[in-house]
Amino acid sequence: MYEHLLVPVDDSELSDKAIETSVGLAKLLGASITGFTVEPPLPPMVMEQVAIAYTAATIQDHQSSCEAHARKVLKRFADRAVEAGVHFDGQFMVTEGIQQAIVDVAVRQKCDLIVMASHGRHGFDALIHGSLTKSVLSHSKLPLLIIH
Repeated sequence: MYEHLLVPVDDSELSDKAIETSVGLAKLLGASITGFTVEPPLPPMVMEQVAIAYTAATIQDHQSSCEAHARKVLKRFADRAVEAGVHFDGQFMVTEGIQQAIVDVAVRQKCDLIVMASHGRHGFDALIHGSLTKSVLSHSKLPLLIIH
């Protein structure tokens, strides 16, 4: 059925549900998992309507911080997968375009199912906060399993 799951995660309790569900599903199906996390880029630094460049040290510090956080998130996921006997690969990216990054990684890694956790927002709350899951669903040709 499904052989390779992409599971976008962050450092939230909701993300833990996606980890547990995907590991159980992968074990049941004999599938592998690619865990994926996205880190935010440095925001533009603007002073008096003029963009100012970050120093090389600031950029490097941010990159190091992003890598450290991503490794922490993905290691916890990897430990859980390995414990269950599921093959795991971790990927991370620094980008603002989270939904497109998820779709792109799923294609690049040849995944056949995306497993995502969702807050289940609707109405005004969804309008204000948006829905990453709905955005991925509208941009991806792959099936999604949504954990709520």
